[in-house]
Amino acid sequence: MRNALAAVIMMIGAGGAGGATTCSPDAVDLRGEWGQARFSVELADDAKEQQQGLMFREKMSASAGMLFVYKRPHAARFWMKNTLIPLDMLFLDRTGRVTKIAENAKPLDETPIDGGNDVLMILEINGGMVRGLGITVGSELRHPAFDSAIAAWPCQAE
Repeated sequence: MRNALAAVIMMIGAGGAGGATTCSPDAVDLRGEWGQARFSVELADDAKEQQQGLMFREKMSASAGMLFVYKRPHAARFWMKNTLIPLDMLFLDRTGRVTKIAENAKPLDETPIDGGNDVLMILEINGGMVRGLGITVGSELRHPAFDSAIAAWPCQAE
């Protein structure tokens, strides 16, 4: 886990989550009282990609994740069927604020994980990263998929 955190922290130190960094569809920035972090992400923005998610993957880079983007806020329920690696799940509202966190979801477990209502996006990262970085409910996520007029941390116009 230390090596994983070091990789994310190195990205922060290199300006990965600073104000000058431009938003990109293949990355998310997170910030909160705990600090800042940047993750490269794969987008799951259609039904087929969302159904597949991170199933059958044996590993994922420490600074990587998957961002599930929905057309409208909804009640989110996830499970770990066919998912081989433990995951932390961050459930986000339409402003990009983390409203709920599920830590270290157990691989292959089919027990539903309730993300709550009004979830617009979900970020999945390696299990243990939330605790290791200190990410909390209320943290803000920046990504171009959020409506910049209401985003808690909007992307800047380029």
